[in-house]
Amino acid sequence: MNPLWIASRATGLVAFVLLTLVVVLGIAVRRTAGSSRTPRFVWVGLHRNTTLLATVLVVLHVFSVVVDSYVDVRWTDVVVPFLGHYKLFWLGLGTVSLDLMAVLTISSLLRHRIPARLWRALHWTAYLFWPVAAVHAIGIGTDMRGSPGLALIAACSLAVAGAGLWRMSAGRARPAPIRAAQHLDELRARGASAARVRATTR
Repeated sequence: MNPLWIASRATGLVAFVLLTLVVVLGIAVRRTAGSSRTPRFVWVGLHRNTTLLATVLVVLHVFSVVVDSYVDVRWTDVVVPFLGHYKLFWLGLGTVSLDLMAVLTISSLLRHRIPARLWRALHWTAYLFWPVAAVHAIGIGTDMRGSPGLALIAACSLAVAGAGLWRMSAGRARPAPIRAAQHLDELRARGASAARVRATTR
């Protein structure tokens, strides 16, 4: 059996699991901001390191697919979507997800050099990138169409959906430390306002 073929499938499978974890950890970073249960730097560190490992595996996956002569995939096919000859639609989705991942990675590296609103807007593409990658994984090969593969896709989908619901619940039930800090800020603002009023009436 072709070692490059095995490498491309293995790295693609593990990369998809890690990318699922990246999305979940990214949501956890936002959701746990201000929580005293787990320091935020722990979630940030896990998110960053998992992203790095997933990126390395995606690069190895792309490299092994292009180098392998079993399928006709060129370097341009992994950059520009829907140009290849091998399974045009499914490969194109993989290229789209790769391009979105590149946008996320580059914008994160330039986070302190670009406006915060632009960074947040670009980071929202993560919610588009993951499902595109999932559909690519199901359609491009046979590994994910069997019972084990479909079970893995289902588990990853539930993880992302659950994390998304957890994130959306933040607006309705913010952590107590955040509410306490906001209340303290309001009291300080009122005290400063009252002090200014007293100073002007003297």
